[in-house]
This record gives sequence, structure tokens and C-alpha cells, in this order.
Amino acid sequence: MHGRRTCGVRRARSTLESSLLWRRGSALSEQDVVDALAQAAVANIVSGMIVGLGAGRTAARGVRALAERVRDDKLDIQCVAASNATEALARELGLPLTDFALVEEIDILIDGADEVDKDMRVMKGSRGAMTRERMLAWASRHCVFMVDEQKVSDKIGTLTSLPVALMAFGLSSTRRAIRDLGLNGVCRRDLDGNFFLTDNGNLVLDIKLNGQEDLEHLAAQLNDLPGVIDHGLFLSEADVILIDHKGEVERLER
Repeated sequence: MHGRRTCGVRRARSTLESSLLWRRGSALSEQDVVDALAQAAVANIVSGMIVGLGAGRTAARGVRALAERVRDDKLDIQCVAASNATEALARELGLPLTDFALVEEIDILIDGADEVDKDMRVMKGSRGAMTRERMLAWASRHCVFMVDEQKVSDKIGTLTSLPVALMAFGLSSTRRAIRDLGLNGVCRRDLDGNFFLTDNGNLVLDIKLNGQEDLEHLAAQLNDLPGVIDHGLFLSEADVILIDHKGEVERLER
């Protein structure tokens, strides 16, 4: 699947949002920092919005922060979840959910990321939800991604592998086509040694990049392979990236 934008990469504008932090005395615990990051992500949500909720642990923090705002500020919103786990958490916290099949446009997506760079390219897929997350991003007017500073690199793919979602049907042929691109990967397995399956029932191939790839060209090549459902290269989806720096939140914005 293609992202919603095709414009060239622009260097992000950066600001620090220290006013968004919660402080308890002179020190911040890790929990405080993560919650501050999540609070920054949901700060601009208002009644009447449809909110996309991403997948993974950081996205779950955003879900909790949003639930607090809904309760404290009496917000009237609807939410769409990217994964079964996120949907279950949202229900547990009392967030109102709607079926994405009935939603034409999402006002804002709140999500985490596995890795980001200063050009605002994002790597997704450690939880295997990149297909649904990209669909939410594609349908969203505004996309906000949250990370801590350890997940920032000069170029995505430096710190993490590239996950690629594949159909089981024709798996060997698809893997051969991926090898022909100069890429080698390992099929992800669960703790029991079985093939990991996404919420959509797809397999995931984890590929270690060498750092020399043209990421835009690579994304286009993967998009052209029929057996590839999606991949973790989110190269133009982010409107805002919030980065926690042990007590201050940096905001990258296009």
C-alpha cells in the first residue's frame, strides 16, 4: 500500500515542549516521562473528532492519556483502533469505538514508532500491525507519532529491522522476489515457535537493512510485489513526531 503523500522529504522543524511535562518534585520517573509524551500527543484533541489509535506499547500510553482527557474534559469523540489489542484496551478504558468500515476520514492518528529519523521517516511493524496502521494513517488528516530518544537515528533501518507483511499463499515465490531485490529476511515466529500471524492473518518477514538503501525506491519495489501486503516504511505519513528527551518533549513538524 502507498502512503497518502508523494511529496519530497523536507527537513523537519523542531521545537521543545517542556511545558507539556508533568513534574513531581525535581525528578521525573520513566513513567512520568512516557505519560508526558502521551499527554502531548492527545493535547489538541477536541469534541467531535474521530481519533485513530495505533498499535503497540507507546500507542497504548496514548490510549490511556486520551481516556483521561475524555473523562476529565468530557470530550465527545469516536475512536478507530489499529489492532485487536488496542481495541480491547480502548474498550476497557471506556473509549467510544466505531467501525473503520463506516469511517470516511479520521481527524487525527495517535501512534508510536519503532524508529524515526530527523527527516520524519518512520519505521513501523514490530507488533505486526503496519497494514492497519497505514490504512489509518492514509485516512487521517493529521498523524502524530511518539517515541523516546533511543528510537531516533540518522536513517531508519539503522536500529531496527524492516518488517514486511506477506501472504502465506505463494510465500516461497514472494521470498525469492524479495531476495532478488538484494534483501534477506527471517519469518517472524511467536514464543511457541509457530509462525507469527498478524491480525489480518499475514506472515511477517523481518529484514535487516545495510544502511545503503534508497528507502523511497525500496518502498516502491516492495509495493510492486503482489505477495507483499505491506511493509514498515512509513516515509511520508508523519505530520508530527514527538520525541521524549528525559524530561523534555521535542516536536518535529513538517
